[in-house]
Amino acid sequence: MSERPVLNMKRPMTKAARLSVIEDVLLKHIVTSQQQLLIMLAEQGLDVTQSTLSRDLDELHAVKTRKADGSVAYELPLPPHTHTSSATDASGSDTLFAPAKEDPLLSKTLTGMVLSVAAAGNIVVLHTPSGAAQYLGSVLDRANLDSVLGTIAGDDTVMIVTSDADGAQRTAQRLLSLAVDQRSAGASDAPTDR
Repeated sequence: MSERPVLNMKRPMTKAARLSVIEDVLLKHIVTSQQQLLIMLAEQGLDVTQSTLSRDLDELHAVKTRKADGSVAYELPLPPHTHTSSATDASGSDTLFAPAKEDPLLSKTLTGMVLSVAAAGNIVVLHTPSGAAQYLGSVLDRANLDSVLGTIAGDDTVMIVTSDADGAQRTAQRLLSLAVDQRSAGASDAPTDR
């Protein structure tokens, strides 16, 4: 039986791509040292220096924690929408996610990036400046938005798919109000000339 050839896969060396690969490796593997992580990244086509990796781990808020077996390994913080237990809503039915408090990162990101919000059917479309949609899509993916099934981001457009048309209308209104509320708060915090 012959071994399968190892593909010389190259990934773009953008920071976003690098952080995504590091996050994926840390979520799927037990990584006990930066040296081990450097080797795993090299196997995936990423040639990263030790200092860059240290900065990336800091940015991802990765920390070494003691596992149940006594070993120490890197772990990422849980995203704000991740819960391991179900909650019971007012109707008494189990729900996977409890309603989240407003996410300040979501508000700030919407304020700085959203040019327009529109809803049609079960889809919400957000327009951003060129190059901003991917980041906004990532922030939306980490937010706990009711009835959102997922997001797709291009260069300057984010499409949010909701479970139904009512969910799309509610989501569009909530995102628009978060962006407007943040702008209003920023304006009221500004010093005034007297």
